[in-house]
Amino acid sequence: MKRTLALAVLAALIATGCATTQAPVRSDPTYEQAAKDQFTSTNRAAVNALVEGLNRDTYGQAPILVATIVNINDLRRSAPLGRLLSEQYSGQLVSRGYNVKELKLRGDVFVQEGTGELLLSREIKDIARQHAASVVLVGTYSPAANVTYINLKLVRTEDGRILRAHDYALPNDRDVMRLLAGGR
Repeated sequence: MKRTLALAVLAALIATGCATTQAPVRSDPTYEQAAKDQFTSTNRAAVNALVEGLNRDTYGQAPILVATIVNINDLRRSAPLGRLLSEQYSGQLVSRGYNVKELKLRGDVFVQEGTGELLLSREIKDIARQHAASVVLVGTYSPAANVTYINLKLVRTEDGRILRAHDYALPNDRDVMRLLAGGR
């Protein structure tokens, strides 16, 4: 009887030990959770803050170009994060009623594989003139330990004057880190 009891206790301990070493079950987000995604809403809010106070009479109808947001430490390269941010900024500007030109449909914009559309200061005037744009949204991101800092600017193409600027940060959560790492 003691032996049977000891074996039962031993079996229970082994079963308990096995149960605690199982891998956690992955919980995929639902569509409802995805619709409430803070990454997207934070980027939309950044565009709203950027255009707040912009003179719509002067700049509201002229085409706006959106450059790829680039890594501040390497202005010729952008991770998927920078390209996604640019896409979201473009979409938010359109939803606010701005006239945004899609650069990917044109063959005359400087595009480097893996970087997207880059508008560097010496190229802004020529590209803007080709697209009849008076304003360009440019920006940089800078990954730090816990957050990625983002700086956005609306630049007047005529003279390079910064019309509006806005800074914000994204938490370096799993999604942001994956986008910074190249989407791997």
